[in-house]
Amino acid sequence: MPDFYQLLGVGETASAAEIRQAYLRLARDKHPDRFLDATEKRQAEAVFQEITTAFNTLTNPTSRQEYDQARLRPQPRTPAEIAADAHSRGQEQLAEGQLDEALQLFRTAVHNAPEEPAYRLALGRALGRDPKLAREAVQQLEHAARLRPRDAAAHAELAAVLARQGLRLRAQKALETAQRLAPGDQRIQRLASELGLR
Repeated sequence: MPDFYQLLGVGETASAAEIRQAYLRLARDKHPDRFLDATEKRQAEAVFQEITTAFNTLTNPTSRQEYDQARLRPQPRTPAEIAADAHSRGQEQLAEGQLDEALQLFRTAVHNAPEEPAYRLALGRALGRDPKLAREAVQQLEHAARLRPRDAAAHAELAAVLARQGLRLRAQKALETAQRLAPGDQRIQRLASELGLR
């Protein structure tokens, strides 16, 4: 995360007027229209965009408070930390109905920890919500089931996605595996009834 205070050259306790003054000074010096060379102009556009984002964030009280809180949170460093953070934020995005953002975060989690079945299961569940992504959903859920073969939830999710795709025999097989692993699980029995499978 870029340090907006450092970018604008102001302290963390700077007032909105001080931030505005620093922004105007930088905008005058870094404005892309001051450069004739195409490369320099592109670089200036990128810098100008960054300082404008910093200005907009720090002069809005709500955005500034959110930014300050985010700066205080420890940033993940290792692939395992990045994966766990992405998975957690993906769950939040999914709960808020932000499927695209959740998918991106779950993919980040899987990329950073490809052998963690919970991340593949979460990605597969989210992908299963979009019929156009069903093939990838099946791949992720099958992979999760291979990584954790005794996890009834992975097999049940796989059965649901397969059934929605009209692949009833494969869905039946996945559901039978889920029922064998968790014979008393009411969710799996309910799923069997909903899908019209034994």
